[in-house]
Amino acid sequence: MTRTRRVRAVVPALLALVAVGCLPGCGIRATTVPVDVGAAPSRVSCDTPAQPGGQNTVQGFRATLELVCGSQLVGVERVVPVPEKRVLRDPVALVTQALLEELERTPSAEERDAGFTTGVPSGLAAVEPRTGDPVGTVRLSRKPEDLPPVALSQLVCTLAGSEAVSAGRGPVVLGGPDADPPRAWECTDAVRSRPESVPTLGEIVRPTASAGVPPPR
Repeated sequence: MTRTRRVRAVVPALLALVAVGCLPGCGIRATTVPVDVGAAPSRVSCDTPAQPGGQNTVQGFRATLELVCGSQLVGVERVVPVPEKRVLRDPVALVTQALLEELERTPSAEERDAGFTTGVPSGLAAVEPRTGDPVGTVRLSRKPEDLPPVALSQLVCTLAGSEAVSAGRGPVVLGGPDADPPRAWECTDAVRSRPESVPTLGEIVRPTASAGVPPPR
């Protein structure tokens, strides 16, 4: 056998050995079942930062904010301050404004280190509901469907978990500043896992719906 033929015969064997030897050395664990690895893993922990103990002098309420971490929504508990300028008379609008201000804030250094971000734009505000809106309607200074998908997903899921807005069970009735009727939005598992692909418009909620909860589908 010539030298060229010997090289051609040895190369495939070496490649096979390298591939087998790389499994433990490269941190890849062998498995006997198919695994859907999905997108490339991100180097973030998404560990919820511990809340500071002791007395808190800030007047507020406890709430779970939905922030973005690892391309999905992860709940973070905070004490949400009540807005100092209480120009909103509607209690649902007041709570929504407080939650919006928290969602708009840049996450703390500890939260950023854990991988948390927010996509809710600054300047978004709650406005008073319009005459004829179902009880519990949340009106925003921008149409919900005009918001970035991630921001809308964060807002819907945060409000859906709020006892003051949706009794903690959703769905959320959202509308814009115009006369268009509000619509129902739900925080589903799909929304939480893929907040960038927010679902289509929810159902129109008529004033006949009770307590701000749309009729059964």
